[in-house]
Amino acid sequence: MDTKEAIVLAGGLGTRLQSILTDIPKCMAPVNGKPFLTYVLDFLVTQNISKIILSVGFRKEHIINYFGHSYNSIEIEYAVENEPLGTGGAIKLAMNLVTGKNAFVINGDTYFVPDLRQMLATHDANSADITIAVKQMLESQRYGTVAVDKNGSITDFKEKDPKIGAGLINGGIYLINKNVMEGFTEKKFSLENDVFKKSFTSLKMQAYETDAFFLDMGIPEDYIKAQNLINIQKL
Repeated sequence: MDTKEAIVLAGGLGTRLQSILTDIPKCMAPVNGKPFLTYVLDFLVTQNISKIILSVGFRKEHIINYFGHSYNSIEIEYAVENEPLGTGGAIKLAMNLVTGKNAFVINGDTYFVPDLRQMLATHDANSADITIAVKQMLESQRYGTVAVDKNGSITDFKEKDPKIGAGLINGGIYLINKNVMEGFTEKKFSLENDVFKKSFTSLKMQAYETDAFFLDMGIPEDYIKAQNLINIQKL
């Protein structure tokens, strides 16, 4: 696999989990005695990633002190937000540490395990600027949905809607060409709102559909569920 660098967004505050978490980053929430982020990094190990860039901000010392600068022989570097930059700003900052032409971007509070080699093949075959891993969900209203044409090209992003049932959701794993982020001059911006929703007509955006296991740890019910489900989904 040519693309072997992955940016992991690990700066989330976990505001929706404050009722059950202490003052730690959301990705460091304990699951079966280990930080949730450990499971995300274990997945990247299976995908032959050679360098991980952890994008950190809130309580960054919890993450840096725990993981240091390597994990299972994978090099770890840190892109530190000294102020909240939004998802777009955080990725742009982290891209400064990427040596290749593109990188995977992973949400550190979501456990989603698609085949990154196949995702890269889809990205290259379609000469995409951005490829998004998507999954069909029976209940998509929590996430919003992605509209695609018959070739898998993304044609629209739809807001969260309680009336929407099944649909393709954005799973929070992306393959992004470095020059896309370099084209944004702003320091603070949102990947979802300022890049995806505003640029899907000007950028070549591709969906990579997968039925891989998916768990978003964003709300207390799912965090509790994670204690059992992740243990079952051993890599």
